[in-house]
Order: sequence, then structure tokens, then C-alpha cells
Amino acid sequence: MKTILFSVTGAFALMFMLAADSAAQRISKPGGINGRQQNQRQRIKQGVRSGELTGRETGRLVAEQVHINRMEDRFRSSGDGLNNRERVRLHRELNQSSRHIYRQKHDSQGQGSPRRP
Repeated sequence: MKTILFSVTGAFALMFMLAADSAAQRISKPGGINGRQQNQRQRIKQGVRSGELTGRETGRLVAEQVHINRMEDRFRSSGDGLNNRERVRLHRELNQSSRHIYRQKHDSQGQGSPRRP
């Protein structure tokens, strides 16, 4: 039952990322906020394809990306784009998210790895 739940969660997360990726095909600077978000989505998708990420890990990472997207939307809707404080906050959140992606991809809990007793 848990395996099915994780598979469904992973499939849902992958569908969400594909939809978000197609919506984010606008031109952006690689080091800018939108470029970093797109890069992180690609890293998560690659981790799912390679089996480095489990369904639960993928769900958590996608939820973190959704949180960052909502934060950016809230900041942008509150005035004339992003001010410096908001930009710094978003980069800080993206840095933390990047660390989480790296750690989850390298924690030896992938779908193809043997489970511990």
C-alpha cells in the first residue's frame, strides 16, 4: 500500500513539474531567480528518472518548490516587482532548496538501492 502511495505521489509530482516547466519557458538569466528555479526543477526530474529520488523525497522537494513559487508570486504582487530584501530572501530559500535536492539525491535511498533491515 505504501509503495503504491509513493508511486502515485511521485507520478503526481512529476506531472506538476512538467506543467510548471512548460509554463516557465520564458527567457531568464541563468543566475536569476527564474533560471535557478528552472534548474532545480530539472535536477528533481533527473533524480526521479535516475531513481535517485523516492516518491516521498520527490513530494517534499516539489512542495518546497511550490512554497518558493508562491513566495515569489506574493512578493511580486505586493508592488513594483522585487525589492532587494525580497530578492535576497528568495535566493536564500533557493540556496536551501538546492542543498536539500543535493542531499536527497545522494542519500542512497533511491528506488534501486537495497533497503536496510
